Amino acid sequence: MPHPNPAFAAARDLLLRHRTDYTRAYAEFQWPRLDTFNWALDYFDPKARGNAQLALWIVEEDGSDARYSFADMAQRSARMANFLRAHGVRRGERVLLMLPNCIALWDAMLACIKLGAVMIPATTLLTPADLEDRISRGDVRHVICLAGDTPKFTALPADVWARVRGRFTPGQAPAGWTSLDGAQAESYAFTPDAPTHATDPLLLYFTSGTTSKPKLVLHTHQSYPVGTLATMYWIGLQPGDVHWNISSPGWAKHAWSSFFAPWNAGAAIFAFNQSRFNAHATLQTLSRCGVTTLCAPPTVWRMLIQEDLAAFPVKLRELVGAGEPLNPEVIERVRAAWGITIRDGYGQTETCALIGNSPGQPVKPGAMGRPMPGYRIRLLDIDGNPADEGEVCVELDPRPTGLMQEYAGDAAKTAQVTAGNVYHTGDVAQRDADGYFTFVGRTDDVFKSSDYRISPFELESLLIEHPAVAEAAVVPCPDALRLTIPKAFVSCRVGYTPSAELAGDILRFVRERAAPYKRIRRIEFFDLPKTISGKIRRVELRKLEAERTQGTRGTLEFFEDDFAG
Repeated sequence: MPHPNPAFAAARDLLLRHRTDYTRAYAEFQWPRLDTFNWALDYFDPKARGNAQLALWIVEEDGSDARYSFADMAQRSARMANFLRAHGVRRGERVLLMLPNCIALWDAMLACIKLGAVMIPATTLLTPADLEDRISRGDVRHVICLAGDTPKFTALPADVWARVRGRFTPGQAPAGWTSLDGAQAESYAFTPDAPTHATDPLLLYFTSGTTSKPKLVLHTHQSYPVGTLATMYWIGLQPGDVHWNISSPGWAKHAWSSFFAPWNAGAAIFAFNQSRFNAHATLQTLSRCGVTTLCAPPTVWRMLIQEDLAAFPVKLRELVGAGEPLNPEVIERVRAAWGITIRDGYGQTETCALIGNSPGQPVKPGAMGRPMPGYRIRLLDIDGNPADEGEVCVELDPRPTGLMQEYAGDAAKTAQVTAGNVYHTGDVAQRDADGYFTFVGRTDDVFKSSDYRISPFELESLLIEHPAVAEAAVVPCPDALRLTIPKAFVSCRVGYTPSAELAGDILRFVRERAAPYKRIRRIEFFDLPKTISGKIRRVELRKLEAERTQGTRGTLEFFEDDFAG
């Protein structure tokens, strides 16, 4: 009987063994050296064979659920791989996966890995225009989606849709599509057509595009499957855990924490499907199902803390946040209710978890933690010199496994972000004397006012401490005297209505707590623009401010000068 790849298993076991000993884990961990490696065949299947332990638990909004063991998933995915291969899916071909959290998603992902096909995960929220871009630039040959989403594809220009040979959907298939239900009749004995090299392409992500048009991030059979060992370590996963990552399929964080990291640890993946996010139902499910580890983005945490957290008897051991930095006020409210500290972490689509607060370590308010095992992090100033505040850069000698291979089709951009033998993240951070990093902002978010550097995140953290503010985004507003001044776009919490009185109260709140040069001088109540993944698109707000005639106001905008004192 085959055993899991020994080099990979040894690296995994070391991190599990030193789960709460950061110093030893960081000093002793080394990325496994791999030549041929197929995570589904060389790790998952050997661990899953005969393993009745829970691997996947999907709960629906009406309370119904489905549970699958590791052995179930190994057999189901083998059948799916045989089925897809019989219907023309070949090694190296690109498959667009546009599925929600349903069993077909995990079946298809495991099957594509076994086949050596390249997955392009996509959210179900994509429009036909988005899909046309992905099919064209991503060179898509096969699509897997729900039957209800097939009209989005048939609405595409004929020459674009003609490129797609394989058209698959779970359940009853519309005309011209093939039902994946036929996989149930296939053999669960799968034989690969060739070895898989660790550096073969596996995943192609279109980034969320907070500041620019989405780039094509190419990952290999080792960069995410092996790279997420660092993610597993940051979360603090253990065998037998029930891990819930509140993330939509189609985004890198879903692959991190709803696929590779939990199964690397031998934990179960949990998913709860809601037609619309409901914080109360989420907390009820969290408690009722005995989830032990939870990861959620800041938007979700901000909604959860509006409920009475202490009223829910959770069985949680680990809480983490990712996607954007967590504000200290959110962390404190959760700790007060549950006695657990949310541990922040940092990474990108191009990487896995790079920096984080790992289990058992002191957590500093506002800090995103220390470098994860396997990564050496530098901060570089604008001239490329080492600094205690600067761009977060990853050393490339040796190159860490959990880094993308390239921006597909853009050699110039790849060269730009790897110049100087480091990977440039485009994010700015500060490092303290203990080696903890604190997020400052994107290099294109940080701005100057009266020659002072302004960190939007710092002011946004302060703004959401006000009881009326649900979310906030701070951008530079052109000013004749100071070049720019800080302006806040805010959305209100439930129960609060935008008004001049509320604007004045928020401005006073910030003025009493921030240094004079950081004062918010304008505020506008606004429906914050976001990416499909939920990140605030500050680039749109900066553009809005830059294009406004100086002195003009938005409908619900207020100036500091409007208020006396």
